[in-house]
Amino acid sequence: MSQQNEYKHIETFAIHGSMKESQPENSPIVPGIEMSTIYEHRKNGHLEGDLKYTRLQNPNRIQLENVLCGLEKGAEAAAFSSGIAAINAVFQTLEHGDHVLLPSDVYFGTRKLMWEFANRWGLEVEFIDMTDVNRLEQACKPNTKMIWVETPSNPQMLITDLEAVVELAKTKNLVVAVDNTWPTPFNLNPLSFGVDLVIHSTTKYLGGHSDLLGGAVIARESGALMDRVRSVQVVQGGVPSPFDAWMLCRSIRSFPYRMRAHNENALDVAHFLSTLPGIEQVYFPGLASHPGHAIAKRQMRHFGGMISFLVDGDQQLATRIVSNTKIIQAATSLGGIESIWEHRKSSEGPLSETPENLIRLSVGLEHVEDLKEDIEQAVKQGLTTK
Repeated sequence: MSQQNEYKHIETFAIHGSMKESQPENSPIVPGIEMSTIYEHRKNGHLEGDLKYTRLQNPNRIQLENVLCGLEKGAEAAAFSSGIAAINAVFQTLEHGDHVLLPSDVYFGTRKLMWEFANRWGLEVEFIDMTDVNRLEQACKPNTKMIWVETPSNPQMLITDLEAVVELAKTKNLVVAVDNTWPTPFNLNPLSFGVDLVIHSTTKYLGGHSDLLGGAVIARESGALMDRVRSVQVVQGGVPSPFDAWMLCRSIRSFPYRMRAHNENALDVAHFLSTLPGIEQVYFPGLASHPGHAIAKRQMRHFGGMISFLVDGDQQLATRIVSNTKIIQAATSLGGIESIWEHRKSSEGPLSETPENLIRLSVGLEHVEDLKEDIEQAVKQGLTTK
């Protein structure tokens, strides 16, 4: 159970929420790593609540799930070995024949998971524009069971009205699951809007240093739905190692302060890109020109550290720009302290539906003036090089 009610502010909880619930006198300030895979239960046999086997439960994973639960203001959390393992677990709560609605613009890993496994699981999947709640309602069928949301979406930064989606879902008894990796709980708490499940790739902003892999599912309420998620976690075994759980708890302690800088830098860079010659369009919900700005401003505290933008040219121009930087590195992923960007369509492959002239930028914690200077010289070189 989370310690979320002990602390009023996220900065304090992020530091103390993963500590052991009861600390003996003269205990270490930083919890240790519990590497044992098994626990003794010789005297009385195994009792309910006892640790038994590390795939089922581990002290470091318990600490991690406590802090994740509190950050998202949920009732229960389950940690996974990767973000896609967490996504997989949510879809496996569904039954053969169920219909699922997903955004037309969605993380490519989620799209690929559905392409490769939905038929095997007997799921009917439909990708639609979730910026239009009326379109969403029209797409619902008698066998629709879940609405999957990304807001902002990956990579085109489309905004979905969570309040409207939850209101619709209640009338049809649908589960609403939100991938909150991009906004993070610093900027958005979907469970507060009545969403049922929140999913994270903890590899990204929560990890924050591009050196660990993880995922999580957090539920608004304990019960049958989260029991199914937990069953996938422990029976199929896609759990984080004790070391990865410990590393993530350590990273989360600085997470709120990192997010402040990501948010501030990204907003500054987005405004800069909007005035830069050679840039056709900037996708960032913090800009007043963004079609979803009003909704984003209403449901988010800040706008996050991700920007996508279209260059005024083709794929060749976009790839030239990405390769010309001195500070920003070309890589796939996001949410680290270092700034990275990529020509997203190339990363996704030939089946990608991302525009060929789109660059996805994860704004890091470098000085923002250095980032702007690096972007400007990269764009200029890209435009003048043939």
